[in-house]
Amino acid sequence: MYNIYLEENKAKYELTELVKMFLKPSEFQLVEEDQKDNALIRMEGFSDKNEAKRSLFDQLSQLTGQKPDWGTLTGVRPAKLTMEYFRKGNDPDQVRQILKNTYYLSDEKIKLLIDLCLLQREILKDCDPRAVGIYAGIPFCPTRCVYCSFTSNQVKYEKIPPYLEALHKEIDFVGQHLKNIGRQAESIYIGGGTPTTLNADDLGRLIAKMQNAFDMSTVREFTVEAGRPDTITEEKLRVIKDSGVGRISINPQSMKQRTLELIGRSHTPGEIVEAFKKAKEVEIPIINADLITGLPEEQPEDFRETLERIIDLDPENITVHTLAVKRASKLIEQDADYNYRQGEVVREMLEIASDKLTKAGYQPYYMYRQKHMSGNFENVGWAKPGTESIYNIRIMEEDQTIVAMGAGGISKMYYPEENRLERVPNVSNYEIYIERIDEMIERKRKGIE
Repeated sequence: MYNIYLEENKAKYELTELVKMFLKPSEFQLVEEDQKDNALIRMEGFSDKNEAKRSLFDQLSQLTGQKPDWGTLTGVRPAKLTMEYFRKGNDPDQVRQILKNTYYLSDEKIKLLIDLCLLQREILKDCDPRAVGIYAGIPFCPTRCVYCSFTSNQVKYEKIPPYLEALHKEIDFVGQHLKNIGRQAESIYIGGGTPTTLNADDLGRLIAKMQNAFDMSTVREFTVEAGRPDTITEEKLRVIKDSGVGRISINPQSMKQRTLELIGRSHTPGEIVEAFKKAKEVEIPIINADLITGLPEEQPEDFRETLERIIDLDPENITVHTLAVKRASKLIEQDADYNYRQGEVVREMLEIASDKLTKAGYQPYYMYRQKHMSGNFENVGWAKPGTESIYNIRIMEEDQTIVAMGAGGISKMYYPEENRLERVPNVSNYEIYIERIDEMIERKRKGIE
């Protein structure tokens, strides 16, 4: 057990998170000031946060022999930080030096950040600064995955229509409110949960409600997250396509049957292939596929096989996630130190992904990190040129107001002059959301301007 003393200041939380990148919680303890003389590492007297983080990184690296690729960065949005340096007038070489010398990033991560930030600047150069992103959440899934920490409920279908009625009411209000304050929708995203848990009629009515509520002439993209292959039918896909929705996401996670069973998925690799086939047949313009590195029992060759099979299915976007073991998931109950043991396996999987996706014509266009990620790595969205999702870029870089409706939705009001966000949350429990829908609407009336 390593004793570590961190002086009480504003940087203490970030320093603690940095320690966790090197050591398991069971391997260290933070000691109080009266015990600091017995501490192996003492952090005190630093006036500059980044200087303190570099010092702690150097000491932990010497202690453990590790050098995490993301250096001293503990936040979830390193691309947002990188973009801020570009906005200050730095050129790519200057940004590269800042990321290397100030934050200790590896050359690989620096290249990833610079490449995708330059691409994002090009994609967003003509965007309306007053435009907003629109999100509607369907908090229902057929089963709950072992790694899931999102709002996800497994219920009989008769429980869903009352939720949709409340959601429709919120959509109507938001649509009118945005018109009243002179703001337009740039993107619409129906996510979850699993929106295709809805039957075809209810799904069609939800899409129509969104289209009637917002001025579609300003909407650059409309996405429905189909997600689970076992909820996808040709009828639902035709409803999506005939409604004018341009993007869906089909989320295999893995093409290995054993893995799907371990993580709580009730579909087969064959159903994944069939879902892609149906989506191509109805001519959905853009399909995203989500994959996860670091899943239970998987080795790099398993991930390689999954990726090759998904590339063969020819989706326009492929998002490669690193498994994050959250406190609210079943997996952390089963294995509290899971993410610490997966580092080298995930590293090799991510190298496979970068190599194969680049050769297949995809390029990285957005990324983010999460706490408790295996190996402290990242999630990266890859896209064929011209198919990048504006909503995904916006939500991760936090440079736009996002209005989120439904249970668990957290709207974020963006103030560009101050580069500041104000959150306007909805309750996460879907039954309480139904009961308090008028309160959720009132929160938006006051918070979205």
